[in-house]
Amino acid sequence: MSFPAHSPGDQTGPGSPVGRVLGTQDASPLTFWVAVGSDAYLQLDDVVVTQRDLPDRGTVTISGVVTAVRARHEGAAFESDVFAIADGMLPAMVQEAAEITVTRVEPEIYVPPAPGAVAYRAHGETRDAALSFDRMQRRLPIGIGRDGAPLYLNTDFLDGSRGAHVSISGISGVATKTSFATFLLYSIFTSGVLGSKAESANTKALIFNVKGEDLLFLDHENNRLDEPTREAYHKLGLDAGAFKQVTVFAPARAGDPSGSPDVASRLTGVDPFYWTLSEFTEQRLLPYVFADADDERQQYTMVVHAVAAHLAREAQPAGGGISLDGTRLGSYDDFVDYIVEQLNDDETRSTWAGSSVGLGTVNAFARRLISSKRDLSRLIRGDLPGGRAHQISTADAGQVTVVDLHNLPDRAQRFVVGVTLKTEFERKEKAGTAKPLLFVVLDELNKYAPRDGTSPIKEVLLDIAERGRSLGVILIGAQQTASEVERRIVSNSAIRVVGRLDPAEASRPEYGFLPPTQRQRALLAKPGTMFVAQPEIPVPLAVEFPFPAWATRPSEAGAAPRATLASMVSATDPFAVVGSTRDGGIDDDEIPF
Repeated sequence: MSFPAHSPGDQTGPGSPVGRVLGTQDASPLTFWVAVGSDAYLQLDDVVVTQRDLPDRGTVTISGVVTAVRARHEGAAFESDVFAIADGMLPAMVQEAAEITVTRVEPEIYVPPAPGAVAYRAHGETRDAALSFDRMQRRLPIGIGRDGAPLYLNTDFLDGSRGAHVSISGISGVATKTSFATFLLYSIFTSGVLGSKAESANTKALIFNVKGEDLLFLDHENNRLDEPTREAYHKLGLDAGAFKQVTVFAPARAGDPSGSPDVASRLTGVDPFYWTLSEFTEQRLLPYVFADADDERQQYTMVVHAVAAHLAREAQPAGGGISLDGTRLGSYDDFVDYIVEQLNDDETRSTWAGSSVGLGTVNAFARRLISSKRDLSRLIRGDLPGGRAHQISTADAGQVTVVDLHNLPDRAQRFVVGVTLKTEFERKEKAGTAKPLLFVVLDELNKYAPRDGTSPIKEVLLDIAERGRSLGVILIGAQQTASEVERRIVSNSAIRVVGRLDPAEASRPEYGFLPPTQRQRALLAKPGTMFVAQPEIPVPLAVEFPFPAWATRPSEAGAAPRATLASMVSATDPFAVVGSTRDGGIDDDEIPF
């Protein structure tokens, strides 16, 4: 097989010749096959380009990605012929062919490539054009392709300019969903795609940590970071290192009158969080105590909202607790017992729950409220002071805010996630502007926004998915099974990412954006390999992202950086106090891991 004279190292041509457009298979403007030369090869994900000259229209360049590769003996009639051919007793030749799915036609004259036309493995500017990277004004590096060159994401489809939100799916512990989400954040913060230093510094991230204490050391460099990993980051235009500004919140320790954070491995730089009884009643947080997926469809939710409204009207602050009808309540247990007592009293029941609610409905509410004491007593307190010091807020925190939930039972986790998202979304609504951006990383999204049923948390997440783009709230949701997540949340995600999948899950229609071969490959994808789909490229890209440069578990935690918010350039508040645990800095007397 012969090709036009072309040096493999020549960067001025379309690429290195690898074969010719196959004539025995139909070629269309969207897919075609290439016969691979005997001295060449094509693998899945390679970028291929060919050209066709049209009369009076010039040259059309047709680019695509390899989505299937096959090899066969030509000249064999029976399956047993393979042995005769291998022994040299039967003449035949091995021929490989690759299916090319078209990603770009330039100019946009949709004609099929001509059979026999030379096909090239694209490189350099030709490769970037084939993947539409040259059209991206703000290219966000997301990893390395199979050809060893960087791959990018169009930031316009991430920050709300033309689209927003990311959906990441894969098997827990194998798909590295959280690792990719944090790498995505690191690339956003350090690549410069957000514009000025001030804008980058003001952009925030809110991460909920649900598995161990793995995400509590994002501001510590990974002690397993080696030179090849640093080179991988440099190849993407990034410096390998830890997150510079991290604020960590952990729940107040149960029964501790000082309200110290309940963490084991990180001894400094952690702020406790809880809600006082006064804040709980004033902010009408009672519905988030009943945050199970099916609760909103039950009749007792009428009682929930009626009681919440009554508490907001009548409760008065009293020290760390509240006063109701002259009775001081100093703990969540006392608070629950008092409400149940009022609902059981015939004279006060209608005042609290309404006159049209039956006793059975009231009892259903009371049973669920009583059961919440075990899970929420440590979070809703009457023995600790109020104020902003214990509230989860990204506005007063570092660039990255980590909320630790792993020590909390499921019901308490739902409460914290729901109330925090509600508070942050309302704060962005009041600001009335999309800048600065807030990225929310939430794992186990199928638990908080399941496909069936409704709940206060699900309503907040739907609000973020449908209106968050205009308010600068970007959801990066991760889940094992996208098929079990609310459709409207998944469909509003402009970026979809898939890691290692379970075979049954891979067959679901939610993964219809993956070509058949990629669905099969997702069953055996190794950790660190993701398939990323974005609107401008019709074929998902197979991406390998580098090993985290920040600690992903306590054993990997090296020294923390001593950067402060002042070093991040804050044009809005040049007199801000830095160095506290609240702003992510490290005090001089702190001992970093």
